Amino acid sequence: MKPALDALREVDTALAAALAQVFAGDALHEASDDSVLEAMAVAGSILRRVEGLLIEATDVVRGRSEGPRDERMTTRVGCASLSEVVQRTTRMSGASAGVLMRGAGAVHRERSMTSGEWLPAMLPGLRAAMIEGAVGSDGVAAASVLVEASGRVDRDALLLADAALGEAARGITRDAATGAAESGPHASAGELRVLAQVWASVLDQDGAEPVEASAMRRRGLTVGPVRDGLARVSGDVLAEVAAQWQRNCDALSNPRVRGGAGVGFAPDGEGADGDEGAGGVEGAGVDDVITAPRDTRTRAQKMHDALATSLDVAARSGELPTVGGGAPTLVVYAREGDVLAGTGWAEVEGINEPVGIGLAERVGCCGSIQRVTCDDRGRIVGLSVTDRVFNAIQRKAISLRDGGCVIPGCHVPAGWCEIHHATDHALGGPTHTDNGVLLCWVHHRTLPTSGWSIMMIDGVPHVRGPAWWDPERRWRPAAGSRLQQRVRVAESRHGGAPPERLRRQDGVPEGQLLRRSR
Repeated sequence: MKPALDALREVDTALAAALAQVFAGDALHEASDDSVLEAMAVAGSILRRVEGLLIEATDVVRGRSEGPRDERMTTRVGCASLSEVVQRTTRMSGASAGVLMRGAGAVHRERSMTSGEWLPAMLPGLRAAMIEGAVGSDGVAAASVLVEASGRVDRDALLLADAALGEAARGITRDAATGAAESGPHASAGELRVLAQVWASVLDQDGAEPVEASAMRRRGLTVGPVRDGLARVSGDVLAEVAAQWQRNCDALSNPRVRGGAGVGFAPDGEGADGDEGAGGVEGAGVDDVITAPRDTRTRAQKMHDALATSLDVAARSGELPTVGGGAPTLVVYAREGDVLAGTGWAEVEGINEPVGIGLAERVGCCGSIQRVTCDDRGRIVGLSVTDRVFNAIQRKAISLRDGGCVIPGCHVPAGWCEIHHATDHALGGPTHTDNGVLLCWVHHRTLPTSGWSIMMIDGVPHVRGPAWWDPERRWRPAAGSRLQQRVRVAESRHGGAPPERLRRQDGVPEGQLLRRSR
C-alpha cells in the first residue's frame, strides 16, 4: 500500500501547485467561458475519482468495525461510529458522510468463506463506473434503492438494472429496437437516482407494500413544550400527508416575490389565480394602481403559516369530531383589564406557559368572548357571552365583496380567510358586514405591527400601506372580488354610473364611515 500512498501524496502536491496557478491573479475570472467550463469538468473528474477512493475506504472501515465492540476499528481509533470516523478523517459533514456510507453499501464486496477470494460487488457495473471516475458518491449512493430491494428481486434482474446504471453513468445509451450501444451525455447524479427508482419500481412489484407498512408504523408527530412562545414540532408524516400539506402551502403562499416599494403599475399584474389588477382596482386611474408588496417570509415561515391556516379552516369547518360536546375550539384566558390596556399576559388552554396579550386580542377579534366575573374570594358570580362571530350569511356576503384577503398582493382566497372587525368590537365596532373585512391568517396577526391599516368607507374596505411600500400613504379601495371589479369597470365605461342591471344585481352596500382600526 505504501507505493500507492506515495503516489497519492504526489498527486496531492501536483494538484496543489496547479490550483495555486489557477487562483493566482484571479486567472479563472479572466478566462473565457469555454475555459471555465473545462476547468469545472476537470475538477469534477478529479472529485469523482477521489470520492470513489473515499467510498472504498469507507467500506473497508465498516467491514473492520463489525463484531464485538472492543474488536472494532472504530473503537481502536477512538470513535463511536463509522460516521464519526469518516467525518474526522475527511472533515466532511454528517450528511456527506452518510452519502459515502450509502455508496459503500451499493458497491460492497464480500470474501468467499472457502477460497478467500473477493466475490462480485453488490452492483458490479456501478462499481466499475466508479473506479473509472464516471460516477461520484452522489451517483453511487443513488443506487441504494436497488440495494434495499435486492432481497426481494432476482439477482439476474438486479444485474440488468446495475448494467443500465453503469452505462448511463458512462454516457452509453441503447437503441430501444436493436439494443445497439450509442454514445451520449453522461447521466448526472439526479438522473441516476431517477433511473434507479424506476428500475426498483419495475423489478420490485411487491416492494411498495412492506415500505408502506413500515411507514405506517413509523409515522408520528410530536409537539414539544412551549418555550419563548414557540413549540418544536418534529416527526415523520406519510407521503400523501406531506404532499397534501405541500399543496396547501402552494395554494396559500404568496407567489409574488418581486415588486417594489413605489407607486406604479405592477410588473406582473395578474394574481396567482389569474385575477387581473391584483395590485389595485381594475379600471382605476394610474395614481390608484400600485405594485404589490414583496413577500419577505422565508420558505419555513410560509410552511408554518399554511399549517396554521389549514388548522383554523379545519376547526371551523364543522366536520371534525366534537370535544366536550362542541367543535375543537382554541380557548384563551385573559383579564379584561389587560385586554383593554393591551398589556399583560394570557393563558391558552393546553399550553404550559403564558402568552402575550396580543393573542387574546386576535382570537377575540374573530371569536366569541365569555366574561366570567369572580368575587374577591374567587367565587364565580356572573357569566355573560358576547357574540362577535360573523354568521354564515354575513361571511358569504363579505366574501362576495372582498374575494379574499384585502391586503394588496395577497392571494389567499376567501374560504381560507378570517373576518376582522375594522373597528374593534371593544371600541363599539358592530359585527356587521360594513365593519367586517377578510384578512388571511398572517395579515390578521401582523396588522397592528406591519404598518397596514384598514378603514371602511361607505361599507367598502380601504387599505393604507406602510411608507416603504406607498410613500404617499393614501387610503385606497381594496381590489375586491372579480364581480366587484367588473362593477367598477362598468361604472368607468358609463360615466361613473353603472347600468341599471348591474346596479340591481351588484350594488355596493351603503354604510357610514367607521373609525379605522388601531
